[in-house]
Amino acid sequence: MTLSRIELADWRAVHSWASLAQVCRFQTWGPNTEEQTCAFVAAAVAAWSHAPQHRFAYIARFDGDVVGMGELHVRSRGQRQGEITYAVHPGVWGQGVGTAIGRELLARGFEDLELHRIYATCDPRNLGSARVLSKLGMTREGRHRHTALIRDGWRDSEMFSVLEDEWHAATPSPRPPHG
Repeated sequence: MTLSRIELADWRAVHSWASLAQVCRFQTWGPNTEEQTCAFVAAAVAAWSHAPQHRFAYIARFDGDVVGMGELHVRSRGQRQGEITYAVHPGVWGQGVGTAIGRELLARGFEDLELHRIYATCDPRNLGSARVLSKLGMTREGRHRHTALIRDGWRDSEMFSVLEDEWHAATPSPRPPHG
């Protein structure tokens, strides 16, 4: 699996999962229309040209096929804090794609951006995402109540994080260069 910068031409691949109710069940967005997905991808592409850059959006490919995406958001440069998010096509759920995306995002955050703490949240009902975050070595910090209004009501968020020293202690060697 490789991560590369999202491009405008990726919108159809992103839409293949962003339009599905099962993918966005626990999110504030979706299911997306084509126009909504195009706008999302356009904003993600444009973020690469912002200075200073705070949003790093990537497409995940496996054997040439787009299987998901991930984003790293710098939430505070001064405090060296970031957040990761990801979405995986349901056709490859349970195959380690989310974990691979998360690992690469964490590596870029800690190694390239020298962040101190990276966090992620997930709906408590999203057991698959909670497993991914645990596999990434992230610590469950607790539950934040009613953080997002979604289609079935207010959503709580489980908070997970990992610190730079924890990441470096658990990462055996540098990763290869990326695109």
